Amino acid sequence: MEIQGKKVLVVGTGKSGIGAASLLAKVGGAPVLFDSNERLDLEELRVRTEGIKNLEICLGTVPEKEKKEIALVVISPGVPVDAPMLAEYRERNVPIWGEIELAYAFAKGRVIAITGTNGKTTTTTLVGEIMDAYYDSVFVVGNIGNPYTDAALQTREDSVTVAEISSFQLETVHRFRPAVSAILNITPDHLNRHHTMECYVKTKERIAGSQTSDEVCVLNYEDAYTREFGKRCPAKVIYFSSAHKLEEGIYLEGEEIVLRADGEKKKLMNIHEMNLLGLCNVENVMAAIAISIAMEVPMDVILKTVRGFKAVEHRIEFVATKNGVDFYNDSKGTNPDAAIWGIRAMNKPTVLIGGGYDKQSEYDQWIEAFDGKVKALVLIGQTREKIAKCAKEHGVSNVILADTFEEAFDICVKQSRPGDAVLLSPACASWGMFPNYEVRGKMFKELVEKIGV
Repeated sequence: MEIQGKKVLVVGTGKSGIGAASLLAKVGGAPVLFDSNERLDLEELRVRTEGIKNLEICLGTVPEKEKKEIALVVISPGVPVDAPMLAEYRERNVPIWGEIELAYAFAKGRVIAITGTNGKTTTTTLVGEIMDAYYDSVFVVGNIGNPYTDAALQTREDSVTVAEISSFQLETVHRFRPAVSAILNITPDHLNRHHTMECYVKTKERIAGSQTSDEVCVLNYEDAYTREFGKRCPAKVIYFSSAHKLEEGIYLEGEEIVLRADGEKKKLMNIHEMNLLGLCNVENVMAAIAISIAMEVPMDVILKTVRGFKAVEHRIEFVATKNGVDFYNDSKGTNPDAAIWGIRAMNKPTVLIGGGYDKQSEYDQWIEAFDGKVKALVLIGQTREKIAKCAKEHGVSNVILADTFEEAFDICVKQSRPGDAVLLSPACASWGMFPNYEVRGKMFKELVEKIGV
């Protein structure tokens, strides 16, 4: 699409929106930055967008005159595609893109795109490190916190861009076509946004929607949704598996990660050579290896990087041992399935902090995964009563409700004994108590560091 001289409505004033507006201005467009919250500090927003040429800012509503001149709408991930304000643009056949589609239209080189309900950030970070160890020009972008639009114009023909892509971002891709895509897993999440599991699954599958048989899609053989998608995926499929010996692909055999290709079997590494905890991270590593093979990175480079890789912050992250108690930060466990992996990674009696914003999740499977390890469940946030009821129905008796995060942490310290673990793995989003899971995790780590001070 020709952007030069065209007015483009950018909806959302966060990092994604400002990144999109900046890119549009650099390629000759006329961005109109919009936020429905008319109470935002306009002067503060002008400071944040200083340097973006030809930028207009609208808060509350878009003037009718502006609406008629809009040639493209770019929405931030937090804006639902069924938002009422978008209806009139659809009626006029104005294209509606997201930040990913916009960046892709101006970026160069090859793209690796990684999605999944859980494991995206760890896998994206690891793949980024592997690519950086082999290729000269590498960018790690997307849902990981670095807007793709900030990097797009810096890319070269020989660049490799590793993108973590959320379901929210996949709602608005059209021509986006990665050289290698990956769907790590699909479990119920964000149903307050996607409404049905069927819609959520189809949205995840869009990551490979424009690929051809010349490209690769890495899929989890253990996930029923991704295994089924493999039968109709337009790209060449490479499976990874933590429970099945595959005729082709990467799988776990005992404690060894194995590659089977062209009829030959090769042991790659023992899982104890990794610095990561839990079966979820074994799957993340297998996915990263499969992606890297598809990108033609030599195996010695891949395995050396895997062996040196440390856990991503906020994902089953060891914080410290205080008074004989190990503290783990799994704030990125923002849904029940992610939190299942968190508790499974624990190998000692655990005091667990759970609860937060209600995304209409069910908690039965998470509670069942406690498997006798959880000696106390401390609950916070909007979901605390809902989770407490579910826990008691599953026989968990030591359930304590807290009003604040600090109170919950203090309870955990009092409930724990030397040899125990304290785990923050909430199974819920942080909204309502914190702006994001990073702030929640950082507070947890700060409180750990203060013990005994």
